Amino acid sequence: MTTRRNFLKTGALSLAGLMTADPLRAAATVPAGRPTAPGNEWLSKRPAPEVRKFTSNVVDQTIASYQARIKDPKLAWMFGNCYPNTLDTTCTCSVKNGRPDTFVITGDIDAMWLRDSSAQVYPYVALAPREKALQQMLAGVINRQTACILIDPYANAFNDGPTGSEWETDHTDMKKELHERKWEIDSLCYPIRLAYHYWKTTGDTSVFDPAWTAAMETILKTFKEQQRKDGLGPYKFSRTTDRQGDTLLNDGWGSPVRPVGLIVSSFRPSDDATLYGFLIPSNLFAVTSLRQVAEIARTVTADSALAARCEALANEVEAAVRRYGIVQHPDYGRVYAYEVDGFGNYVCMDDANVPSLLALPFLGCVEATDEVYRNTRRLVLSPSNPYFFKGKAAEGIGGPHIGFDYIWPMSIILRAATSTDRDEIARCIQTLRDTDAGTGFMHESFHKDDPARFTRSWFAWANTLFGELIIKTIDQGYL
Repeated sequence: MTTRRNFLKTGALSLAGLMTADPLRAAATVPAGRPTAPGNEWLSKRPAPEVRKFTSNVVDQTIASYQARIKDPKLAWMFGNCYPNTLDTTCTCSVKNGRPDTFVITGDIDAMWLRDSSAQVYPYVALAPREKALQQMLAGVINRQTACILIDPYANAFNDGPTGSEWETDHTDMKKELHERKWEIDSLCYPIRLAYHYWKTTGDTSVFDPAWTAAMETILKTFKEQQRKDGLGPYKFSRTTDRQGDTLLNDGWGSPVRPVGLIVSSFRPSDDATLYGFLIPSNLFAVTSLRQVAEIARTVTADSALAARCEALANEVEAAVRRYGIVQHPDYGRVYAYEVDGFGNYVCMDDANVPSLLALPFLGCVEATDEVYRNTRRLVLSPSNPYFFKGKAAEGIGGPHIGFDYIWPMSIILRAATSTDRDEIARCIQTLRDTDAGTGFMHESFHKDDPARFTRSWFAWANTLFGELIIKTIDQGYL
C-alpha cells in the first residue's frame, strides 16, 4: 500500500565552481550508496527513450544547452536527471472528448494531486510556444484539472478513473474518482496559476471553455463556503488513524474559527491538518489566484460578473490578512503568522511545503522587498521557526509531515529562488548538490546529519523544481 508518507530511507563557495520490473520506476530511483564504476559517475539516470512517458525535443535541447553552461559536472548531471523527470516518468497523455487530456502522477504514488501536478509541469510552460506537443500536454493537464474540480472541489488528489483508493473508508463524502479528500486551499489555486501563466505564455485560450468557467464558479463558491460566515459549511473529514495530523478534531470540522473574511484550509499543502484553520500563505495564494481568474474572465471569457465577484473576494481576504494575519513578534517585528483563528490566536512557524511563508514571492503573492516578508523570512530561516533544522549536512526547513530533524530540499530550493544574495544562492545550490545521497535526484526530505537517510526516492515535484531553479539561476547570471 502506498501512502503520502512513503519512507524510502537508506542507509567560501563559488557558483562557478560548482526498483522493480517497471523500467520507468527502476530508472526513476537509484538506491543510495550504490557503487558507481570508475568513469561512469555522470551517466544519465533518465529512463531509456523508448520507455519515457512523454518526449519533448525542446526540453532535451534545453537540457543540453544549460548543461553546457554548468561547470560542475555533478551539478550538470543532476540537472539532466531532474529537470525532465516529470515528463519522463509521470505524464500520460491522451485525447478525451476531442480535447487534450493529461494525467500526472506524483512519482511513487499513482495518483494526481492538483497541487503537485500543477507544480510538476509549470517549469515547462516557458518552453510551450516552441513545441506544439508540449503545449498540448500542458493543455491536457489544465483540462484534466478542470474535470477534477468539477468532480469534487474539496478533494486534493484524484484517480485516473473511478477506481477507488486506500482512503475510501475515510469519514467524508468519498467518491470512486477520489484518491484522497483533504480540503486544502492551494489545491484550487495551483490549477489557476498553471492556466493563467499558460495563457500568458502561449496565447492559447482553448482551455477556457464552459467547463473551465464552471470550475471557477465552483472554486469561488467553495472559498466563500469556507469563510464560514453562514455556519460550518458542507465539508468535514476524519480518518481512523494513529497519526494526529491525518484527521480533524471536533467531529471532523477542525479547530474553531471566528469568521473574519479569511478562508479555512482544513489541511496544509503537506496534507497535514492545520492547527488554526486560517492558513495565511494559502489565503494570500487565494488572493493572487482570484485576481488571475478575474483577469481571464474579463479579457478572455467576457464574464464581467465573475471577474467582479472574484475581485471582491480577493480584496476582502487581503484586507483580513492585513488585519489578522500579521502579528508582532518579540524578536523580528511585524511578521506573517503561519496560521490564525480570528480569535487572536496564532502560530509563528513555516512548513517546507509550498505555499509557504518563505515561498510567497515565488508564487507572486508578495514582493520580496516587502518589509513584513523580509522580517518573516528572517524568522522562518532561524531557530525561532520550530521546523528549521541545522545539522552536520545541511540547514533548512522541514515540517511535521516527516518530523524532527528532516530537511526538505524543496525549502532549500525556495530559499534560493526567493533570494538575490549571490552567496546565499551559492550555499543553497551547493547543499542541494551535496545531499542527493549519490542518487542524482531530489528527495522529499533527508536527515540533517546524514543525507543517505531520506524519504521518497521518486518525487517528481522536487526534481522538476530543482531544474527550474538551475535554469533561473543561470538566466539571472548567478551560475
